[in-house]
Amino acid sequence: MYIVNRLKRSLANRKADVFLRSELQSFGSPAQVSRALTELQKDGVLVKLGVGVYAKAKPSVLTGKPIPTKPLEVLAPEILKKFGVQAGLSRQALEYNAGVSTQVPSGVVINTGKCRIQRKLGFNGKLVQYERA
Repeated sequence: MYIVNRLKRSLANRKADVFLRSELQSFGSPAQVSRALTELQKDGVLVKLGVGVYAKAKPSVLTGKPIPTKPLEVLAPEILKKFGVQAGLSRQALEYNAGVSTQVPSGVVINTGKCRIQRKLGFNGKLVQYERA
């Protein structure tokens, strides 16, 4: 499939680790791009993090299944930046970094300021949670 090869080459040359489906619409019709993205997911080149959100993938050392090249904690702020949202550290992470608390923050929590986000982002059952300041 010609579009799959073009997409694979284009994604390999990009520095970004996350991609929005809207960035790839110049490669063909919506149906062709959907089929190509599905094929790249099956090949283990990409993983889906949400609706219209994809990340570069690598094989897992333990299972061999594709996983994102970077952890979700790193990818989520990049995704939100592409949507125009200023993402910051959560309240718990700020308290821990300042030495106020000894409680280590668990999970992926991102402070979105005053923006209200409903988009679900995650991988393998681990979802990003949003905190408004």
